[in-house]
Amino acid sequence: MNYLLDYFWIVLLVVLIGFILFRRFYTPKYLKTLSQEDFKQGYRKAQLIDVREPREYNGGHILGARNIPLSQLSQRLNELSPDRAIYLYCQSGARSRQAAKVLKKKHKATDLYHLDKGFKKWDGKIKKK
Repeated sequence: MNYLLDYFWIVLLVVLIGFILFRRFYTPKYLKTLSQEDFKQGYRKAQLIDVREPREYNGGHILGARNIPLSQLSQRLNELSPDRAIYLYCQSGARSRQAAKVLKKKHKATDLYHLDKGFKKWDGKIKKK
């Protein structure tokens, strides 16, 4: 009987880990993932937002990006126009996907893009503070 309970907890743990991984890496249909080249072509005409924390941003960011950390995004939605394209990036892509969910739900933004593989793979112009 104990082995059934152990089996139940193992299955539950595997399902929970699978769900967390799916939510972290799933890109919703309303968010367009762009290669570096496509991102470079469009970000100058859009609102370019770095959703990393200030110390990451100060260590180096894409030239022209505004820092609105994911942790502050809900409180700073008024700084963004929902009518203009929003280009998002973070270190690897996970936080920019989360930011897009916030923008879609709370800000009704529809023109959302994010940088594939994030800033860590960026080879364009950067600025350091």
